[in-house]
Amino acid sequence: MKKSLLLVMLAFLGVVFTSNAQKFAGLQKSPTDISYAKKDRNSAPEIKVIYSRPQKKGRKIFGNLVGFDAVWRTGADEATEIKFYQDTKIGEQTVKAGTYSLFTIPGEKEWTVIINSDLDIWGAYTYNKDKDVARIKVPVAAGKELEVFSIAFKKADKGYHMVLGWDTTRVEVPFVI
Repeated sequence: MKKSLLLVMLAFLGVVFTSNAQKFAGLQKSPTDISYAKKDRNSAPEIKVIYSRPQKKGRKIFGNLVGFDAVWRTGADEATEIKFYQDTKIGEQTVKAGTYSLFTIPGEKEWTVIINSDLDIWGAYTYNKDKDVARIKVPVAAGKELEVFSIAFKKADKGYHMVLGWDTTRVEVPFVI
């Protein structure tokens, strides 16, 4: 009898706890990712980028989904964030160590890459040019088709190139550390 009562109570509590469990949203349509610039696998990061990765899904991307000559959040959802662990040069401009937003203005032949001091903003809807810390223009190149927007770093002579890629478009942003 005691065993039966105990089993009934445990089953009842299981139903109560299950019905009150936290409800979670489904998977993100554009999952968040992180890319690091590091000297090697075991080194501390020198640059970190946090961004969301939209998918192509058969759409025409640049010049359509992402307009030419308009400020883009450089990904999806929240504006992309970039953290420099030490003062870093982008072109001829030095950016102080810290965390910034990363915006771009895609063009057919070149992109403008923008480091901006505004943080924790959704999209580029409230982008404020007055908060730009640095800008650089970089050429557009072609590559193999990428279904998902991606950011990666590759070592360069005096630092890293941050490679932005989606569809068949690639741009490389040089950073000197």
